[in-house]
Amino acid sequence: MLAANRPLRLTIYAILAAILYLPGLGRPALWEPDEGRYAEIAREMVISGDYVTPRDDFELYFEKPPLVYWAEAAAIQIFGVNEFAVRLPAALFSIGQVVVTAALAEAMLGAAAGFFAALVLALSPLFFGFARFATLDPALAFFLAAALGAFYAAARGDSFSRGPARRWLLISAAMLALGTLAKGPIALLLGGAIALTWMAIERRLRQVAQMPLVWCLVIYAAIVVPWFVLVEARNPGFVHFFIIHEHLERYVASSEHGWGPWFFIPIVIGGAWPWIFFVPLGWSAMRAGDGLSESAKDPSGRRAAARFLAIWFVVIFVFFSIPRSKLGSYILPALVPLAIVAGYGLARVSALDGLRRRRLLAVIAIANLALAAVPLVFFELVPAPINPAIGFDGLLIGAVAAAGAIAMYSLGRAASRVPYAIGAIALAMLATVPLASHMREDASSISTYRNLANAVRPYLAPDCTLASYRHYVQSLPFYTRRRETRVEYWGELSEVSPPSPGKSPFLIGSDARLRQVWSSGACMILIVNDRDRNALADRLKPAPVVIGCEGKKLALYNGALAPPPGAADCLKSETKN
Repeated sequence: MLAANRPLRLTIYAILAAILYLPGLGRPALWEPDEGRYAEIAREMVISGDYVTPRDDFELYFEKPPLVYWAEAAAIQIFGVNEFAVRLPAALFSIGQVVVTAALAEAMLGAAAGFFAALVLALSPLFFGFARFATLDPALAFFLAAALGAFYAAARGDSFSRGPARRWLLISAAMLALGTLAKGPIALLLGGAIALTWMAIERRLRQVAQMPLVWCLVIYAAIVVPWFVLVEARNPGFVHFFIIHEHLERYVASSEHGWGPWFFIPIVIGGAWPWIFFVPLGWSAMRAGDGLSESAKDPSGRRAAARFLAIWFVVIFVFFSIPRSKLGSYILPALVPLAIVAGYGLARVSALDGLRRRRLLAVIAIANLALAAVPLVFFELVPAPINPAIGFDGLLIGAVAAAGAIAMYSLGRAASRVPYAIGAIALAMLATVPLASHMREDASSISTYRNLANAVRPYLAPDCTLASYRHYVQSLPFYTRRRETRVEYWGELSEVSPPSPGKSPFLIGSDARLRQVWSSGACMILIVNDRDRNALADRLKPAPVVIGCEGKKLALYNGALAPPPGAADCLKSETKN
């Protein structure tokens, strides 16, 4: 009966995840630089009709493969050029990952574990945040989870030579191929390393000979190779740049986002809060071999599943901890095994004896109270460190989480009321969702420029130049529908197309050339950091007029149109800063 109802359960999980991730998806402005970059690449694919060669600001951009760009471009064609369209693929991949996690947990540990694993993943702060963020990592995390889930389904039997096992392996190969098109060969590397390491520990490496490796290779190549062949044919040298520079050299050189090996420890703890506290319980229960259902009464099978999940997490955690180049989103593929183990721990809370249960829930309550106190201490020790609205949002989130943890402790002291206790903490985390969304909007002035783009659009005559001074605002072309000229800034766009200021009208390589263009009589809007405004005001003639601002950036104008009434506030804000 439980197996027959599985499709219905998974459908319900998908619907609930969609209700969680889709409302208000397009409300926040694009965050710099990642959301602006990927949104603009997709937009340029749509307007150019070229879905083979990625371009950013109409310059070649070879750092990532195209699958997510294709998905965003498809959404743009359906929903228009807006934030909802470019974030929709990340949300859909995340919804899919919730379903895959539930299905895998259910196959390993029973229906209750599947439900709780889906709950844990869906309401984990890191996962929720990137489910509503236009970046590539949710796609990689989904395809890697699907590939490993299919591999585990194939490996549950005693042989890979049987028909169902072979079909699961072919599905796994297809998922790894799609993961490669989403983020690169890292999908194949991680998926293969996790599967082979687990097989070695289980002493099943000899069974590799039973796998349909040739057909797996055929499927993988059929999905991956055509795009690589096409893009290399149109852009000779792409494969060398993509494989050698973007993967091998960046992994070894670690020239970007430099962090120490400890970086992902707080990311994992905070990103899986408060469910991380149930991981030890779930792990010990899996290792002990106690079951929850008829489908989970094989102790050796549960211990093998525990080793599989542990290897999955450790391989990803260690691999991304080695280089100094790190971003929080890199660890997303490791949240699935954590969610399954934590979900099993949640399912086992009611089976704990009274003392152990009270101790566990007390620790969670105390930890959440301490977390809620952090913003208070921070504001007390650091005078006016951030936008007060952001601080207030943080206080509310901490207070709600603490209230949920206290309610969980109060309700969970009695075994019969454990479901209500879990419901209390889940509702608290659900209540933080709109608060976190509001916090993101309050933080928009830190790294979003939609308002700035809206301020300059009325001044962008057809022959007007839109330029950025010593930086590149990734989202400006998306919002203004205009190519952005870069002044004395090359950045990542120069890695494929070397800067040629004398040849390209969209590169200005010196202050002298900037002054010449500015004073030529042709319309120009220059986006500058506020620290550069005074120096440029002394050098540029005619005198720049401020027509808009947002965050630390201002828009300077050399034309005859009067500035909007609100532009005067930009100068007041700069004086305060």
